[in-house]
Amino acid sequence: MNRLISRFKDVIIVGGGHAGTEAAAAAARMGCQTALVTQKIETIGEMSCNPSFGGIGKGHLMKEVDALDGICARACDESGVQYKILNQRKGPAVQGPRAQIDRQLYKSYIQNELKNNTPNLQIIQSTVEDLLIKNGVCHGVILGNGEELEASGVVLTTGTFLRGSINIGLEVFPAGRMGDDAVSGLSLTLDKLGFKLGRLKTGTPPRLRKSTISLENLQIHRGDDPPVAFSFLNNMVWLERENIPQLHCHMTHTNDKIHQIILDNMHQNRHVTEEVTGPRYCPSIESKVIRFGSRHHQIWLEPEGFDNDLIYPQGLSCTLPAHLQQELVNQIEGLEKAEVVKPGYGVEYDFVDPRQLYPTLETKLLPGLFLAGQINGTTGYEEAASQGLVAGVNAAAKAKDTHELIINRTDGYIGVLIDDLTTLGTNEPYRMFTSRSEFRLHLRPDNADFRLTPEAIKVGCASSERIEKFKKSQKIFNASVDILKDFKMTQKNWKEALPTEKIKTKKKTSVWDLMQIGNENLDVEAFKDVLVHHEVIREALESRDLCAKLKAEALYETFVIEQREEIEEIRKDEQLEIPTDLDYFNLQSLNLKIEDCEILDVARPSTIAAVSRLPGVTPTAVLSLLRFVKKKSKNLEFVT
Repeated sequence: MNRLISRFKDVIIVGGGHAGTEAAAAAARMGCQTALVTQKIETIGEMSCNPSFGGIGKGHLMKEVDALDGICARACDESGVQYKILNQRKGPAVQGPRAQIDRQLYKSYIQNELKNNTPNLQIIQSTVEDLLIKNGVCHGVILGNGEELEASGVVLTTGTFLRGSINIGLEVFPAGRMGDDAVSGLSLTLDKLGFKLGRLKTGTPPRLRKSTISLENLQIHRGDDPPVAFSFLNNMVWLERENIPQLHCHMTHTNDKIHQIILDNMHQNRHVTEEVTGPRYCPSIESKVIRFGSRHHQIWLEPEGFDNDLIYPQGLSCTLPAHLQQELVNQIEGLEKAEVVKPGYGVEYDFVDPRQLYPTLETKLLPGLFLAGQINGTTGYEEAASQGLVAGVNAAAKAKDTHELIINRTDGYIGVLIDDLTTLGTNEPYRMFTSRSEFRLHLRPDNADFRLTPEAIKVGCASSERIEKFKKSQKIFNASVDILKDFKMTQKNWKEALPTEKIKTKKKTSVWDLMQIGNENLDVEAFKDVLVHHEVIREALESRDLCAKLKAEALYETFVIEQREEIEEIRKDEQLEIPTDLDYFNLQSLNLKIEDCEILDVARPSTIAAVSRLPGVTPTAVLSLLRFVKKKSKNLEFVT
């Protein structure tokens, strides 16, 4: 038997997907000697499913990852083919930045960043056969060649590879994604260690040859002009910088013919009939047909890149046999002659019940072991990247014995994500929505850096470029707010200065007050002529990000102040105990909605903190219950 050779690292990351790349970059940024172990170096940063990042809720996560100096937002700014802000008719708090991505450009950026721009990082191509455990603590991994790689912390980011299997029709074979081997040894190890494992599934649609699609009669969806960057470090994306036109997306719909094909062939579709939970918010076309009957569904035709002849039909995730997928596709308007280059398929995989994790994403059963990404029951690139960054930072903090990074749900959507997972668990692939946050007006995409970059600086995961940019932005922002609040004129003067705007005021009014009215035209740009003598305003106008911040802050200022007071009230008393025998339906003084009563009655939370984490319970209900319990506590008497 060959002697095992040990090498020591501070942190080891297993897996080169979105969670793994963020974890590796974060740990290395903190000065730790880091190893990224992956089966194939050429697939690092692979976008294994849809060619897009962001959206409503997911875009919030992207901005927060960037605020913590993550790399995926910068990669999107250098690889997008179309950029769009979703929910533009609604307020800034629930708008979602989204980008269609060139797969190859994105992967190239990530690989270049890790290989050439990340000191302290070594990339190792190998399988990981087992964990190295000493005295009940994870101290490294055992590679496929038998070599021991020791570390102070190990982060598993196995994605869908943990005992993964692919389904196409009735065919089943082990794989984490098409063309890549599954990981079985680690699944057995986790099971033996006593971790509670579950099984989830997801799927991907067929890929179509663009040159065989008739787009002429389909609805066109264009990107925003100008496109808005994801990263706070960038004022514009590469397309605008290089003067390259954005690519278009197109929309078509399902119809009764393809619904019938699906219903007639359910007996040939193992993935859909398996008793394994799939993604409720991104279901297969088969699941939608079964669940919603004859309703026709949107299919978005998304380009996969500038030099790529493939189209990704978003909304057509499918696991029928390949020949039936071809038949189904050709029944859709615009796709009558479309060629299926790669069939869609389903993936089943193991995940670890995330209630076995601390908020740092370190496991409770095995100190030194961190988990991030789909292994924790989530779905999506953005959720994976968020967890990877947090796990990488905390594994590095453990190695260096420094500050941990714990984001509360009142401080970020990343905090909402991790708190939901670690306290409630999940029985389906977890996806982020803005509705999951109790404090949406405070947790906006535009202010993610002001909320979280100070935390990145505190724990040491922010680069010098990030720190310099943040401090400059914060200085200009604060100075601009002072000027906008101090600069006042009468109604007559304002009408002369802004003749096209309807301004009604009986007293001297500041620029800030006018921006608070809510008129979407009244942003900082609208006042540039009257504020032309202020150098700091001219600096603010040069930054799209700062202009958006100032507008959003003015719109929401009053509400955010109230919300921050509510946040502090809940934080202060979150451990306040609630009687377990309360009759929520008969607490008339609380004025609870029937939906809140139903959730509280089933959950029977023991503390205010537990109430705030219940999905569906409104912030108003949390505060109302908090104040009720405090009042009754003072009287030492509870009325039920």
